[in-house]
Amino acid sequence: TFTDKFALAQYSAPPLSLPLVVKTFRQELGKSPLKIFDKFSKSAINAASIGQVHSAEIKDKKLAVKIQYPGIADSLQSDIKMVKPFALKFMNITKAELNHYAEEVEIMLMKETDYTGELNRSVEIAEACRNIENLHFAKYYPEFSSKRIITMDWIEGQILDDFIASETSQKLRNKIGQAIWDFYAFQMHTLKKFHADPHSGNFIVTDSGKCGIIDFGAVKSIPDYLYEPYFKIVLLDPEKDTAEIDDIFIKMNMLTEKDTAEEKAFFKKMFSELIELVKRPFKTDYFDFGATGLLDEMFNLSQKYAKNKILRKANSARGVRDAIYLNRTFFGMYSILNRLKANVCTNRGEGFCFTNEK
Repeated sequence: TFTDKFALAQYSAPPLSLPLVVKTFRQELGKSPLKIFDKFSKSAINAASIGQVHSAEIKDKKLAVKIQYPGIADSLQSDIKMVKPFALKFMNITKAELNHYAEEVEIMLMKETDYTGELNRSVEIAEACRNIENLHFAKYYPEFSSKRIITMDWIEGQILDDFIASETSQKLRNKIGQAIWDFYAFQMHTLKKFHADPHSGNFIVTDSGKCGIIDFGAVKSIPDYLYEPYFKIVLLDPEKDTAEIDDIFIKMNMLTEKDTAEEKAFFKKMFSELIELVKRPFKTDYFDFGATGLLDEMFNLSQKYAKNKILRKANSARGVRDAIYLNRTFFGMYSILNRLKANVCTNRGEGFCFTNEK
């Protein structure tokens, strides 16, 4: 999707040298890192989407310090402008429609360049989710942070990719998967806002067997007009509730008034098949993401429709822009749970369960 193409712009900047890191600290916090911390790594320990992470210490406390690449906001905006002509060519939609949807992506990417806002979102969501079982959040340090620097506790453990590749018990994999499911369900249904970047680099399995969550640069709020129809359609029966489903399709811009009869039939069938896959985990109390072929079915469905002539000729964008990151987050979460082969409690459409006994 063009969302993912735009998001690739986050990874285009070269690493910062130590002199540039020191310069950033002096500009942002008025001191070099070694005047602030007892120890500070000369080179980056890890990469971050629009910056890099150094380790630091104060007394006996180990910290992670994320430093943003200079000029990243201008670079992102420039890259988005370059991608738009290609999106217009391949998506067969008007420039006005593309700008409408691309603006949502640009807003989210620009939010990621504001580390002060990210720190506030990190603290807010961590506090709200503190009672969810088997989650771990770092403590953040506003006094050592700024618009381009974030300092937090170092989380000891394995990045999720390394955890998945290691020889660990399925019981622990289920535990981590359940924590991720509960985290997103609570955000979506209670907070009505969520961590919108569910890729494996943003999850750390701690040495104590909990799921650490980092990088709250992309947090999306769910507006009231979207929440009810988006989640209600999961509970509707496609055989009995056809009129209500059609009404939601129109409200969500999946069907439009200018569609021909052929286009309406086509898009209704396509979206119904996709929704049926997305809602499958909600149909039982437990869903085994490893034992089913859900992700393969999603991939095959996307490939089937990507080659369809009606879809390629359609001259109207589908869906509402506020759903872009919601859809992306669901597919990202399902992909992670599939890689974990996790069996999680989905609690019959409520989407929330604190424990997994299996």
